[in-house]
Amino acid sequence: MNLHEYQGKEILASFGVRIQRGIVAHNAKEAVDAAKQLTAETGTGWHVIKAQVHAGGRGKGGGVKLAKNLKEVEELAGQIIGMNLITPQTSAEGKKVHQVLIAEDVYYPGDSETSEFYMSVLLNRGTGKNMIMYSTEGGMDIEEVAEKTPHLIYTEEIDPAVGLLPFQGRKIAFNLGLSGMAFKEMTKFVGSLYKAYVESDSSMFEINPVLKTSDDKIMAVDAKVSIDDNALYRRKQYAEMRDLREENPIEVEAGSLGLNYVDLDGNVGCMVNGAGLAMATMDLIKMAGGEPANFLDVGGTADAKRVEEAFRIILKDDGVKAILVNIFGGIVRCDRVANGIVEAYKNMGDTINVPIIVRLQGTNAEIAKEIIDNSGLAVHSAVQFQEAADKVKEVLS
Repeated sequence: MNLHEYQGKEILASFGVRIQRGIVAHNAKEAVDAAKQLTAETGTGWHVIKAQVHAGGRGKGGGVKLAKNLKEVEELAGQIIGMNLITPQTSAEGKKVHQVLIAEDVYYPGDSETSEFYMSVLLNRGTGKNMIMYSTEGGMDIEEVAEKTPHLIYTEEIDPAVGLLPFQGRKIAFNLGLSGMAFKEMTKFVGSLYKAYVESDSSMFEINPVLKTSDDKIMAVDAKVSIDDNALYRRKQYAEMRDLREENPIEVEAGSLGLNYVDLDGNVGCMVNGAGLAMATMDLIKMAGGEPANFLDVGGTADAKRVEEAFRIILKDDGVKAILVNIFGGIVRCDRVANGIVEAYKNMGDTINVPIIVRLQGTNAEIAKEIIDNSGLAVHSAVQFQEAADKVKEVLS
């Protein structure tokens, strides 16, 4: 579950991480009020207007602006709120901005130069350990840094059973070229950031940039946070932060029905039970010359009601030209699935306007094939995996 910047910063602050302070506004008037309040609390004279959407690269799309007075705050907030923000991480249509973060200016003059760093905490699945990735090249796309100057990216792996050790925090601060008060501030920052990552059950914390201010403070100027969905049952305070407006509406609806659905840009809808079989089915579709339109795992239940719900979800995608149902009858019998498909097809009437290929294997697979073949419906049955692929290719052509 992705969070907005202001929500990620709230979590960071609750664990003692210094952040660039800000107030959320939903219209231009609220933005001016927020700027006044922020000036009273922090003394900041300038304000940063930051679009709050689930996408990176907001500055490149015009979603981050600097206001030097209250008139500019009102004008810029009015321009950003309601716009469709297009960034390298959004679709061509972009994402509508519903709110902005009015943030304090932290690039004030002082005794030393400001410096920007990159830092993220995530799981290294290859080693089974948590990892802090960091670089002196903050404020830039980390992908670009990795491509052009990979030697400037450092990693520090942490055994989750042991936790972050003091020498690791010091090592990170040293590699970032810090000394004196900034060195001490960075070691404290790293420790608090790692604690926030672990205790919030996050799958990723990305801070870009981490700023060393002109008076040697270390703070998070941005925050890209993703919470592990599987842990939300014990992190209800974070579950309440979910913004459904930022998510694919079909995926949201599928989730409410208990279906594991991921929208893709293809032409063949998939209905499968089991994630491994679903991945293999998607590979099969590509080998047959098609493109999977979705990942949909119906789980161990495939009765008529659930099959009908899955069909309706798949057909919400106008790009779907065929549907491949690939069910292994282990937990659920194939004949029961076949009856469910036939009943669902009849219930939906003319709603189904694309060819359907059904491949059922496992318990009572032969009976299931007879049910499909004798249904009189425009449903193509298959027994072998390759046979299903061939039928997909046939109906697409």
